[in-house]
Amino acid sequence: MDRSHAGQQRADAATVDTDQLAHEMTERFRQVLSTRRMNELTSRAVQSRPASPAPRDFGTPQPPTAQHAPPSYSSLRNIPLEPQAPQDARSMRFKNMLHSLSNMPIRWENPGLLDEALRVVPLEQIYNEAEEESQILQAEAESLGAGKKAAWGYQDCVVRALMRWFKRSFFSWVNNPPCARCYSPTIGVGMAAPLPDEQARGANQVELYKCSLEQCGAFERYPRYNDAFVLLQTRRGRCGEWANCFSMLCRAVGSRVRWVWNSEDHVWTEVYSVHRKRWVHVDVCEESWDKPMLYTKGWGKKLAYCIAFSVDGAMDVTRRYVRDPAKHGLERNRTPEAVLLYIMNEIRAMRRTNMSKQDKFRLQGEDMREDKELCGYFISSIAHEMSKLSADDIVAGRVARRPDPDAQKALEGRTSGNSQWIRSRGEGGQNTPGQQDPRNQHPR
Repeated sequence: MDRSHAGQQRADAATVDTDQLAHEMTERFRQVLSTRRMNELTSRAVQSRPASPAPRDFGTPQPPTAQHAPPSYSSLRNIPLEPQAPQDARSMRFKNMLHSLSNMPIRWENPGLLDEALRVVPLEQIYNEAEEESQILQAEAESLGAGKKAAWGYQDCVVRALMRWFKRSFFSWVNNPPCARCYSPTIGVGMAAPLPDEQARGANQVELYKCSLEQCGAFERYPRYNDAFVLLQTRRGRCGEWANCFSMLCRAVGSRVRWVWNSEDHVWTEVYSVHRKRWVHVDVCEESWDKPMLYTKGWGKKLAYCIAFSVDGAMDVTRRYVRDPAKHGLERNRTPEAVLLYIMNEIRAMRRTNMSKQDKFRLQGEDMREDKELCGYFISSIAHEMSKLSADDIVAGRVARRPDPDAQKALEGRTSGNSQWIRSRGEGGQNTPGQQDPRNQHPR
């Protein structure tokens, strides 16, 4: 009797222990779910909070917000971008294209090419003009007071003299090449595959033209050469050939140079000014020096991407040329901005792999200064739009508009190319309205 009673007590105890254990496990599971839910609610509140919130008790369950998912990064503003590797096919195509374009400045590092370039440049004429201009600028600075710095240094004047010679005496512009048989005007009829000798000389595409004279009817081929050495012989072309050859000549005379690609069918050059410690816009087609607003304020164009490539890497310099994205910017939809930053960093790292630590550190400092400069342009444009009054006007009580100096010196339309071609591209300037012609035969 006693033995059976003890067994019954042990069975009851086992039953009680099992129930208690199940209850404890259920309570722990509920606490884990509750903690996880509270963390999600807290994270959502922090991301979507517009300002500093009022203190609250995070231990008390809060009602769920109407938002069922955290906001996307595209809805956030004013946060530093984190580089992101391209994932989709569109971004990969854009990456491959930029990597291909970044090879252009590498081709100019050939010592034989640079020696050949110096043989065709009238160096004595260029250096004499640069010396004269440099002395004039120095005298002007000294006349303004002791310690004043000249507007440009000697090396800047060398590039300016080179630009004038290149535009006025060396290179020629091509619209429709004349018929080689009868020298009559030609009409564009499309594109043709490059011949073996054309391809060997760097032509990836060939424009095809037909003589406008019916009795002749001959066809004229116009290869678009990408080899700067070939361009030293042909000495003709449009924007692509001009920027390619001129940038190589700038490299030959000792300047650091960039080749700037624009997604709206134009290219130009940037030269580093040691005197100013910044990159300077140079468009040899227009004989334009330091006029970064030429394309938006002058030609009336809208731009999406302006990417500068040098032997040291790549930089997105769109903000130098588009000061007011609302007025002059186009949608940048080829890849997310974080992916573009990743591509820029990737090209930069690739170009600087074999550099010394000292050179890498120097270039990183330049990158930081330029990024600050580009941000400053954007901030200045906002401030200029908000208040176009100078301090003297405010003190005197005048309501006078203060012109933007960069905009004022860029108020002219395009000069390279014939008038019909300029109008077809809509680049005649602010006072010459024009629309982009999708049938335009002349890219870059």
